[in-house]
Parts: sequence; C-alpha cells; structure tokens
Amino acid sequence: MPEQKSSLKPLRIIHSEAATNFGGQEFRIFKEMVAMREQGHHMEAICQPDALLTERLRAAGFVVHTMYMDGAVNVVSGIFKVWRILRQGKFDVLNTHSRQDTIIAAPAGRLAATPLIVRTRHLSSKVNSLLTYSWLPHCVTTVSDYVRKHLIDRGVHPGRVETIYSPLVLPDRVEHSSLREELGLNSTDTIVGCVAVMRPNKGHHDLIDAMLPLMKTRDHLHLVIVGAGSPTFEQVQAYVEQSGMQSRIHMLGIRRDIANLMSGFDVFALATKEEASGTVFLEAATCAVPIVSNAVGGVPEVVARDQNCLLVQPGDIEGFRNALARLIDDPALRLKMGRYGLEITGPEGKFSTKTLVGRTESVYRRWMSEVHK
Repeated sequence: MPEQKSSLKPLRIIHSEAATNFGGQEFRIFKEMVAMREQGHHMEAICQPDALLTERLRAAGFVVHTMYMDGAVNVVSGIFKVWRILRQGKFDVLNTHSRQDTIIAAPAGRLAATPLIVRTRHLSSKVNSLLTYSWLPHCVTTVSDYVRKHLIDRGVHPGRVETIYSPLVLPDRVEHSSLREELGLNSTDTIVGCVAVMRPNKGHHDLIDAMLPLMKTRDHLHLVIVGAGSPTFEQVQAYVEQSGMQSRIHMLGIRRDIANLMSGFDVFALATKEEASGTVFLEAATCAVPIVSNAVGGVPEVVARDQNCLLVQPGDIEGFRNALARLIDDPALRLKMGRYGLEITGPEGKFSTKTLVGRTESVYRRWMSEVHK
C-alpha cells in the first residue's frame, strides 16, 4: 500500500552543497531529496559543476543549479546568483550543508527573505566558529544527538537545533555474495570487512594492527578493505605490503556493490576515531553482519551494544583485537548478533526514510512558524 502523503501544502525546498566528492554526507543529501520528493515536496539543489552529487541528482531527475564556490570572487558572485535562484524559485526552505556553501547561500537567503534557512551539521569534529550555525542560518539540524549536544555546548540555542537521523535505504536482499568467488576464498574462510572512505580518522592502520596477530594464528582469516581516498589509500597499501600479508589483506578500492560485498563478510569492523553517526553500521546490520567498532561520536546511537555490535574504547587496539577474536572464533555468536541487526533496521524504525520525511516536515514547519515571531 503506498504511503499516504501529508494533507498540508507541499514545501519548496532547495539544498546547497559545496563538496565535489561523493561520501556519506552527499549520499545523505541525495537520499533525503529523493524521499522528500516522493512525499510530494518540490526539491532542487545548488552544487558545483564538477560535483559528483550534481551528476547523481541530475540522473535522478532533479534540477541542479551549478556554480563554482571556491575563492573570494566566487563567494561574492555566488551570493547574487543564489539570491536570484531563491527569488525566482520562491522556496520555503534553504538547507545548506558545508561551511563554504553556507557562507554563500545563507546570506543570499537572508537577502531573498527565504522563510527558513537551515544548516545541517554532518561531522563530529569540533566547531570553532558559530558563524555558519548561529549567525547565518535560522536553525541547525544534526545527524546525531552527539553532534547536537556539541553544538549546544558551543552556544547554539537548544530550540534551534534538532537531530534528524540519516535514512537507511534498505538494499535488495543478496541471496549469495560473489565476494568469495572473486577473491578465490573457501566457505570455511573467515572474512572481516571494512567499508569506509579512506581518511586518517577512519582508523585503517589501527584495524590492521588489531588484525595482524590474529591472522598469524588463524590461516583461514582474511581482511577486506573497501573504499578509496588519496593519500590514505596509498599509505595503507604500503603498510599492507610492509606487513607481508598482501595475499590475505584485500584492498578493493571504490565499489558500487556494497550490499553484495557486505553480505560476504563474517564480521564488519571499523576502528573509526570520530563519527557523526555512521550509516555504514546500519548497512552492515541490514546484511546480518555483526559489528566491531570504537565507541565514538554517534556510533552508540546507531548500534545496539553487545546485541549486534561490540564497542571498544578508542585507542584500545588490544581491546579491539579481543572483540574481533570473540566473533571470529564463535560462528554461533556471529549468527545471533547478525540476526539482531536485522531486527533493528526494519522499515518502520528511526532510521527509515519514512521517519526522516516525517521528522523533517515536522521540524521545518515548526521552525517556519517560530523563527520570525
């Protein structure tokens, strides 16, 4: 049965994003725009011409306005370009996502008298300046309560910042992963997998350090690393070669078939050092894969401790190794925790697109009625 749409007048919403790559933040924007459009709202975007998000959104049928955003000249000219877009489009909501596009789009929104200007904070790192959180936008959304608390502690008014969790788009069920055939592995081999953009704060070196002693005593154990990002990819690749474990640490680079790969993992592991929320953990859960991670940022909000995930204090490599060993050596525990992960990622949960749409509509409409009183 199709989901019933709101009886209220649909909103005209435009998102802005300055990043040119395509990671978790950009995927969140894409998923949100698709979900809100399906609910009947009008959605457009402002991105840079060479952004991968521009390509993805246009392929999905969205109107995307493009402009370069780097440099003082582009900032000044961009403010007037966005002002014209907002005036002509008569948008109800402008939602910015990065510092650079906020500096351009939010002043334009003020000049155009856009009813609601929202900045979304996707990152868990510390905020130095409140310019793009308290001065330029009217309100702020965050991807976890952890990030929300940090902004409130920094001085953002509690009534002007709300958490809206990133939605989980359930993948098509993979009956049989092709990962083992691709790598030439047997059904008796155990695969620990990691999927993440390769940046220093994702902890790939720590994961390898935790795995190496286990691999030396377990001939059946393999590590699969999915993701890319220079120069971290090259640095990790060199580290693997230095370890002499190239035949059992497999670096696959960027892949589109994440559900297929994750369905072939026995354990998902990410030794991340900071994480605003961590949608990738939810993706692992939907594939019935138990998780090992550091208890940082918003991670404890998206997993069930000791139910589908073993959480370790950041920097405790020995503790991370012990958690991995516990799952590697206990197939029954892996199966039990994997099943629990399936239970918490259902279509009616707090990470569903249905919840995202309802929460976003509610927050937007409430703020639109409050900010100009």
